[in-house]
Amino acid sequence: MPTLPVRAEVASQFALLADPLRLKIVEALSREQLCTCHLVDITGARQTAISNHLRLLREAGAVVSEPEGRYTWYRLVPGAFTEALRALSGFAHDGPDAAHLRPACATPVG
Repeated sequence: MPTLPVRAEVASQFALLADPLRLKIVEALSREQLCTCHLVDITGARQTAISNHLRLLREAGAVVSEPEGRYTWYRLVPGAFTEALRALSGFAHDGPDAAHLRPACATPVG
C-alpha cells in the first residue's frame, strides 16, 4: 500500500495525464525529442495551447527543454511517470483477486 506522499505523487501524475492533448504530447515525446512546431503538426493544436501544456509538464518535472538557436527542443524525463505506472500495474495485478473480496459491514442493513 503506497504512503500518503506516494499517493499524492500518483494523483499528481494522473492529473497531468488527464488532459487528452497533454497525453498526446507526452505520447509523442516518449518516442523522440520534438520542438513546438512538430507538436503543432502532430496534434493539430494551436501553438499557444502546446506551449501552455509544455509549461505545465516542465513545471511538474516531466519534460525538459533545450534551446537551440530559434527552436526549443523538448524531451520526456525518463521515469517521469514511474509512480503512476507502478500504481496502475498494482491495480491490474490486484484487481482480479481483490474483486472477490468483500469485508464485513459494521452497520446492519434494514
